Amino acid sequence: MAFVKALKTRAYFKRFQVKFKRRREGKTDYRARIRLINQDKNKYNTPKYRFVVRFTNKDIVAQIISARIAGDLVLASAYSHELPKYGLEVGLTNYAAAYCTGLLLARRVLKLLNMDAEYEGNVEATGEDFSVEPVESRRPFRAFLDVGLIRTTTGNRVFGALKGALDGGLDIPHSEKRFAGFKKDEKQLDAELHRKYIYGGHVAAYMASLMEDEPEKYNSHFREYIKRDISAEDVEELYKKVHAAIRADPLPAKSTKESPKEHKRYNLKKLTYEQRKAALIDRLNTLNAAGGDGGDSDEDED
Repeated sequence: MAFVKALKTRAYFKRFQVKFKRRREGKTDYRARIRLINQDKNKYNTPKYRFVVRFTNKDIVAQIISARIAGDLVLASAYSHELPKYGLEVGLTNYAAAYCTGLLLARRVLKLLNMDAEYEGNVEATGEDFSVEPVESRRPFRAFLDVGLIRTTTGNRVFGALKGALDGGLDIPHSEKRFAGFKKDEKQLDAELHRKYIYGGHVAAYMASLMEDEPEKYNSHFREYIKRDISAEDVEELYKKVHAAIRADPLPAKSTKESPKEHKRYNLKKLTYEQRKAALIDRLNTLNAAGGDGGDSDEDED
């Protein structure tokens, strides 16, 4: 039999260290995360906030998070499924909805910190790049964009949420190169095209083209829009109303669900010493009684 050299010895496996669980699952890029959460030593225990944006098939999640040794702490969060409260019931995952979600989170955070009056942000979205200017009393709320595993291509929806947060009054380091409408050849942002995406103009244009060319496909794709009598001409006005409603009341709605009268228990209730003592006495009495009954029956048989 030929000699086979052991490439991975027992010593190798004794020292082998598995990667973190979320790295093995492909959920967290720890190389990027460590750079986002590392804080300067001269800032002591000051939290470093991240503006986290995640997308699912039916929802957009935006959160302000700070890292702690015990785990991440969420200061505030906003979801696109909250937008029906503000008048947007359809198209909850597109670029315009991402902008609304970012705007909602920004106004909510500033409202919680009593900074909403000082930092109103960009009240009317023009599509141009906007950065908040500090006032004399308090510095603007600063956070860093956390995109997770999203590919940061130009026009990605995550930058729509970023633009909403910027217009909402947050201070987030950024570049205009990734906003929808940035032209690489000219090296400048087409503000008019970006404004079109913010107000759902790309959706309206697609609606109009489908209605004219493929009515059946239009009826299928935009069924929910048709139910609510939303035409291509109404889309921009709809988003303007949503932005105004978000600024008027950004705080989350209180739950109307009643708290349960009786809480379900899936484990045994912990007994006190007196209760355990009483239960033991009851068991002993039961055993003694059973033993006594058995003795009487034996005597009767004899």
